[in-house]
Amino acid sequence: MSMRGRGRIRAPKRGINTDTFEFEDIWAVLSQSLREIHMKNASSLSFEELYRNAYKLVLKKHGDLLYSKVKELLANHLKQVATDEVKPLCPGGSFQGGTSLGTAAIERRDGGSRFLQGLKVAWEDHQLCLGMMRDVLMYLDRVYCVDNKEPSIYIAGMGLFRDCVLRSNDNEIGRHLNNVILDQIQMEREGDSIDRGTIRSCVYMLEGLYETDEELETEKLYLTSFEGEFLQASTDFYKAEAERLLRQCDAGTYLQKTNRRLEEEFARSHNTLSMLTEVKIKNVVEKCLISDVIKDVMEMENSGINHMLDNDRFDELKLLYQLITRVDADKKILKEKASARLIELGKEINRSISSNTGAAPPTAEGGGGGDEGSKSAAVSKEDREANTATTLAIKWVDEVLALKDKYDRIWIQSFDSDKGMNTALSRAFSSFINDFARSPEYMSLFIDDNLKKGLKGKTEEEVDQVLDKAITLFRYIGDKDVFERYYKKHLSRRLLMGRSVSHDVEKQMIGKLKLEVGVAFTGRMEGMFKDMNISEDLTSEFKKQRAEDVDEDPDSSRLELGVHVLTPTFWPMAAMGGDADIQKTCTYPTEVEELREAFTKFYLNRHSGRKLQWQANMGTADLKATFKGRKHEVNVSTYGMVILLAFNDVEPGQSLTFSDLQTITSIPESDLIRNLQSLAVAPKTRLLRKEPMSKDVRPTDRFVFNDNFTTKYTRIRIGVVANRAETDKERKETGEKVDETRAHQIEAAIVRIMKQRKQAIHGDLLLEVMNLLSSRFKPDPVMIKKRIESLMEREYLERVEGERQTYRYLA
Repeated sequence: MSMRGRGRIRAPKRGINTDTFEFEDIWAVLSQSLREIHMKNASSLSFEELYRNAYKLVLKKHGDLLYSKVKELLANHLKQVATDEVKPLCPGGSFQGGTSLGTAAIERRDGGSRFLQGLKVAWEDHQLCLGMMRDVLMYLDRVYCVDNKEPSIYIAGMGLFRDCVLRSNDNEIGRHLNNVILDQIQMEREGDSIDRGTIRSCVYMLEGLYETDEELETEKLYLTSFEGEFLQASTDFYKAEAERLLRQCDAGTYLQKTNRRLEEEFARSHNTLSMLTEVKIKNVVEKCLISDVIKDVMEMENSGINHMLDNDRFDELKLLYQLITRVDADKKILKEKASARLIELGKEINRSISSNTGAAPPTAEGGGGGDEGSKSAAVSKEDREANTATTLAIKWVDEVLALKDKYDRIWIQSFDSDKGMNTALSRAFSSFINDFARSPEYMSLFIDDNLKKGLKGKTEEEVDQVLDKAITLFRYIGDKDVFERYYKKHLSRRLLMGRSVSHDVEKQMIGKLKLEVGVAFTGRMEGMFKDMNISEDLTSEFKKQRAEDVDEDPDSSRLELGVHVLTPTFWPMAAMGGDADIQKTCTYPTEVEELREAFTKFYLNRHSGRKLQWQANMGTADLKATFKGRKHEVNVSTYGMVILLAFNDVEPGQSLTFSDLQTITSIPESDLIRNLQSLAVAPKTRLLRKEPMSKDVRPTDRFVFNDNFTTKYTRIRIGVVANRAETDKERKETGEKVDETRAHQIEAAIVRIMKQRKQAIHGDLLLEVMNLLSSRFKPDPVMIKKRIESLMEREYLERVEGERQTYRYLA
């Protein structure tokens, strides 16, 4: 290091060895020149001569004496500056706690500014003088300081400013400096204006001074002497600020003021104080104004998060989200509060629908006319409740979808499409939807209503939006197997009764379901469409064959037959009121019976070995009838057709009793009652008159063909059974069938797992079964245990000897 220094500064070539001098004489010249520099009279000095003098002293081994003398001179000067120039500007009294911006506050602000300005001038003068001295004493720095590992004159001068000005016990200027800066910042926080530039200059001074001559970055005076006090004062201020705002403001205003404080502190760190403090003061504000009190803010009555969510306060919610994100990346409390409110609103919808079930006026199928048909005014009490529940089902889904749309907007506009928030809200939706036992049925009814009539007149894009909304809610349903049962039942009725608005849309919906849960879920539904297509071809071929037989039997052309040949494994026969193994009794009129036998013969000739079971309860018929000389087309159920044709053999004005009709038609009693209610009780479709007239059909009632029936419609639809919500009895039966199906699925899953693993612990087997079946339903551990026991009884499994919790698969 010494060689590097000597290599840069060369000694004069002449007069050095022969000159004789005394230290005191040269020092007298140097010291006077240094004082002139302090007095700002350096313009008349010869820096080359001063440099030569310092050089001579160092060369003659007086570097140590020169170094100490320069430090002493600097110390004396700084003490004088502190005493004469800075100390008189120090404000007296305490600076804490004042909030008034009156005369006293203004005087305090101005006094503080004068003090800071004075200290700033002293600091800048000191830096300027040190720079000149460094040039004069450069050889001292490069040789003596390097060889003896002493700090340079400039660094030593900085340390002297620290010790003689800021930390002098006589003046306590450093303490005053901290208090004044803190007081100025306090006044600015309270709304006053201050001289930021002067404060910034004093902060630069603190950043340029260090605790030791090593000048470590962590030992800046700003960090060691000022920042701690600033952060503590800020903590006290913002704790009080939080308490005050909680008392005086609503939640929205609190959030705005908090955000403003954060912006102010950010600007203050960049423009007034130091960026070294930016993160620390941000943490202070966030802790005092957000972390410690945000729960209280969110729970404020009439303005908290519930109020924001209910009233679409998107901007306030966005600000709340941003502030919470600052202190908690996971946003735990926001997720909890938003989810809790969503669940609460969802349960209110559930309670509202549950409490209204059965309360609405009875609505049922009836007459009317046109393609839409009309509704009956009288059905059984059980049917009235079911039809009311159907209306409520549509209402429930509409309200849940409206809630979903509302929270989607909040998620996008206020929660920045945050994936974590979306997950939390999705769980909340799933929670209250699955708490409602009828959600799978209601979801299926909603889709059924839209696919029958709700999509008429909509564009492809609008149709796709409706289907996507249905799929969104479908994702939340835990018991997807229950939904599947209802959906297949409703789909089958739409297809068989020609009520679907579009087969393309039906297939589009099934395609969306397939993407969600796989082909196993939709395979039977797709099979239904396959049956419908095959049936169309069969009907067309049968009609061609019948056309060829017209010449042989002219009467055969009076009747047309359309048949749906259903594969029992695809169609929910029991849910539709039929049974693949049982043919419901019905005595058809002669001409219809002949046509039925003709189709049976035609079909079996094409498919030998098969068996046809006719299900009259699932069909419909179009009849031509004349009332008061006006012709009408009447669409009724197959049973309705059989009942009406029975009156063709009765003299005009003659009646048939309920028992007579039962004997003639052989229709099951419950179906006969239902069809007679549609034909004889509904005000708009009384093709028959009932004597005596009442809502209910009794075995003693008599029925007469109503010659006086009138309607403005040419085409009348009667008694077409609509998809409706199940009655309590039907729902109980559905539940039992679902449990039975689940038992088989659980057993199949257990066998599949054990076949692969051969041996498994009870807990592991339980988890694997639940994971395997989770896409269809949530298996009950108790049910899984029962199925394991059943499999053990049938010798599919056995316990491992000595390990009761371990099972072994028996091939």
